[in-house]
Amino acid sequence: MDHFLPLFAILGALLLGAISPGPSFVFVVRTAVAQSRGEGLAAALGMGVGAMLYGALAVLGLRTLMQDGGLLFTALKVAGGLYLVYLAWQIWRHAAQPITVETGGAGAANPGKAFTLGFLTQLSNPKIVAVFGAVFAALLPADPAPWLYWALPPLIFLQETLWYGIVAVAFSASRPRALYLNAKLWVDRAAATFIGVLGVRLILEAR
Repeated sequence: MDHFLPLFAILGALLLGAISPGPSFVFVVRTAVAQSRGEGLAAALGMGVGAMLYGALAVLGLRTLMQDGGLLFTALKVAGGLYLVYLAWQIWRHAAQPITVETGGAGAANPGKAFTLGFLTQLSNPKIVAVFGAVFAALLPADPAPWLYWALPPLIFLQETLWYGIVAVAFSASRPRALYLNAKLWVDRAAATFIGVLGVRLILEAR
């Protein structure tokens, strides 16, 4: 069971990062509300593919750093920890701000375009770059089991696609959307607390 703890910890931390609204979250919400549920789901699929790519790069990059770059790996931990603390503060500070999106039709449905824009939005999201690097640096064991390298990218794809798919379905219907928006303050603050604790832990481990 201990071999699975890093897997669950990494996936849990990344899920909290995704739940906290950022550019990717807002894009899926806007697509589902202003266009259609199908295009929102297509955008969610693009988010999943982008996250899987970052997961694979994080695994390969950190494996190399752990083996060959002790000082650089330590610097990455400190920088990642500081960013997570900063991100936690920003999430907490803006938790009370509502999410606003425009509603209304957007012409003929185009799931392919929604997928592409979702994928590009995920790739260009500065939040996901920092969160992935910091989470993997904090929670990936120094000597992980080989299967962990192969399991993480597809599981990240599945988790991100499912989460953003839920977001697309929820925000394309009025009642689930209202329930989430009513709970946004506490969802954001819970995510901010977890991310902040993770950042402090990362800095302490680097020392």
